[in-house]
Amino acid sequence: MLKPSPPLTINELMQRVEQIAGLTLGEIAAEFNFKTPEHLLREKGWQGQLLEYVLGATAGSKPVPDFEHLGIELKTIPIGFNGKPLETTYVSVVPLTNLTGMTWQSSTVKKKLTHVLWLPILAEKTIQPIDRTIGSGFLWQPSLAQEHQLQRDWEEQMELIALGRINEISGHLGEVMQIRPKAANSKALTDVIGPNGTMTQTLPRGYYLKIPFTAQILADQFGL
Repeated sequence: MLKPSPPLTINELMQRVEQIAGLTLGEIAAEFNFKTPEHLLREKGWQGQLLEYVLGATAGSKPVPDFEHLGIELKTIPIGFNGKPLETTYVSVVPLTNLTGMTWQSSTVKKKLTHVLWLPILAEKTIQPIDRTIGSGFLWQPSLAQEHQLQRDWEEQMELIALGRINEISGHLGEVMQIRPKAANSKALTDVIGPNGTMTQTLPRGYYLKIPFTAQILADQFGL
């Protein structure tokens, strides 16, 4: 099957989302001749790449929403049999340098979370990755209250980074969004502002939505 072209409208995107609901990742990969690695547990990014391909996402690794021209970000959310998220949701890389003049309004996080296509996937640990089932995808935009929570968490933690206090940031900070190290290994270091204003090295960081926040989004959508 030919590579799907980017959807031109939100309706077209949601039709594609409906077409894959109820299918397993393996069934979708077979239908689109998408290469499936042998050791899927080591290939954490495969699931996201498959769904981006099938739905026609265009952004790749650029710091813009996945469906750039529609302004919609795709987020898969692994859920258990109880319908609750199994892990935090990665949003984007945390900028650690050149922070002057950076605001919530211009941040990558705000761009990515302004309009999200959530795709729940039944991914209980006992289910092989290839047998995981796609649920009903839905569009979401943060309410005013949710946006305030996100902005507050973003500003509080970015201020610590700007002040050279990145070591004070842990997963406990943030009401709905945390910052955690995001690196394949401990050798992948990057520049950061140190305690005395000089540059030092640290692990790259990522923004992650906390489980209670995404659980509430699912509960609001499905009336759980």
